[in-house]
Amino acid sequence: MSDQKTDVQSEHQQFIQPLGGWARTHTCAALRKENIGEDVCLMGWVQFRRDHGGLIFVDLRDREGLTQVVFSPDHAPRAHETAGILRTEYVLAVKGRVRARPQGMANPNMRTGDIEVVVGEWKLLNTSKTTPFAIEDRVEAGENLRLQYRYLDLRRPRMAANMILRHKTTQTMRRYLDEQGFLEVETPFLTKSTPEGARDFLVPSRLNPGEFYALPQSPQLFKQLLMVAGMERYFQVARCFRDEDLRADRQPEFTQVDMEMSFVDEDQVMTVAEGLIARVFKDVLGLELQTPFARMPYDQAMLEYGVDKPDTRFDLRLKDVTHIVRGSQFKLFATAPLVKALKVPGGGVLSRKEIDDFTDFVKVYGAQGLAWIKIREGEWQSPIAKFLSEKERAGLASELDLNVGDIVFFEAGAPGMVNAALGNLRLKIADFMHLVPENTYNFLWVTDFPLFEYSEEEKRYVACHHPFTAAKDGHWDLLTTEPAAARARAYDMVLNGNEIGGGSIRIHTMELQRKMFEALGFSEEEAREKFGFLLQALEFGAPPHGGIAFGLDRLVMLLSGSASIRDVIAFPKTQKATCLMTEAPGEVSAKQLRELGLRLREKAGADF
Repeated sequence: MSDQKTDVQSEHQQFIQPLGGWARTHTCAALRKENIGEDVCLMGWVQFRRDHGGLIFVDLRDREGLTQVVFSPDHAPRAHETAGILRTEYVLAVKGRVRARPQGMANPNMRTGDIEVVVGEWKLLNTSKTTPFAIEDRVEAGENLRLQYRYLDLRRPRMAANMILRHKTTQTMRRYLDEQGFLEVETPFLTKSTPEGARDFLVPSRLNPGEFYALPQSPQLFKQLLMVAGMERYFQVARCFRDEDLRADRQPEFTQVDMEMSFVDEDQVMTVAEGLIARVFKDVLGLELQTPFARMPYDQAMLEYGVDKPDTRFDLRLKDVTHIVRGSQFKLFATAPLVKALKVPGGGVLSRKEIDDFTDFVKVYGAQGLAWIKIREGEWQSPIAKFLSEKERAGLASELDLNVGDIVFFEAGAPGMVNAALGNLRLKIADFMHLVPENTYNFLWVTDFPLFEYSEEEKRYVACHHPFTAAKDGHWDLLTTEPAAARARAYDMVLNGNEIGGGSIRIHTMELQRKMFEALGFSEEEAREKFGFLLQALEFGAPPHGGIAFGLDRLVMLLSGSASIRDVIAFPKTQKATCLMTEAPGEVSAKQLRELGLRLREKAGADF
């Protein structure tokens, strides 16, 4: 069948015509009752073709939508006669007159459903092979096939709408920041490799053999230098690059809306950021947001939600019950550094299989298992109930406000594991039990982050945010005496459990920046080698400054209701960082390698 259709397509190519001066008057979503009687010219792709004997109907599609066009033998015999060659995804231009659809034939599901265009003349602009999947939202093709033919996938109405929404979001942000006195300044792609957390993508220099550029993980250092330069308010729709493991909301190349301000504190940065997001929601979704957004210290977020980006649309919270079960006969509870509980009202209806599934789920976060108790009338149903004393039961019942029909999940062990396991189980259960209200947007600022975190891999403290984040007032001495207690002047904006933006007040004096490098284990020589240009700049009257960066891809994903940022990026990579359409990355010629002074070892598996 495919070969037959390809042959038909080849035969029809003889009918292709140039535009010849024709100009489109309207998009395929623009015409309404008010246009009845007008002569128009539309151009687009054939979505569907229906031959009803005397009449041929075509749904003509462009990125904005659909219009039904009609080929009638009574109105234009020649146009009707030649329309028999039309096939799905053929490209055509039509000239005709707008008329009302016959009584009872209006389509309320189409924006143009009250009208149709009766064709007077038309041109075939191009033919099309049979597409590997239908150009419609109900496509059943796998993601890999859609990525291989991404230019076809982007024709689908949902994908086209995502690209339009992304454009509107970006333009709204640009307009708002311009109104607020920000200058859009571009920063380099080819820069110096600096230790900022993730691996750099490296670019060999042909003109400087043996030396490499790095693609920027963010414009962090350059935007700080722009503050030193007196730009005062900067922004950029910035491309960023990180060589790290991928997932649904992570790509090796991504886009930030990056901004920095001089002579500001946290409140001023957060106020501008709230105004930016409120403008986006108003202009793009037509929603009015209430500002200022709620704020929550990091310690509270970890205590009650187990994660530093809480989803506050539903009210399941974690409780620290370590003090209640410290002397328990259940040995794990008695000896664990931390024991936390998650009460699920009405969760007693969960089956044993569902509980087992939740147990398997938490093992991903390092948990060995998952303890649970169902609260029944007159009894506690659980494998661990017999180990709990009456005093412990009373303490748990009071602390957790337990009622008949509830279920409680417990996790015990190292704090990092306990919080990760129960914090993510909370989200899993809320989704499973349909506890998350639809069409709700809960914004939250998480503040007062730790300045450092301990790296088990490196056996030292590393910067939580980045090494240019300022410590809170009164916390600078903790860098050397008690680094785990030091708090940062950092803040994250969270939307429905997703971090959409993060920033901080920066270090703006050389002395404090040097002190930070020392606390992170950099020698004076290493600091000068990696960040000498920044340290030098800070000696020339750097103003107090701070900023924030929004993940544009993630924000548009949430605005569009998409499941993955790949659905809002025109040409994304797979989870293996490959492009199935262009087959990148690929091998290069020996000549190119010689020009760069490079020689390859054996492929994967070789001992470097």
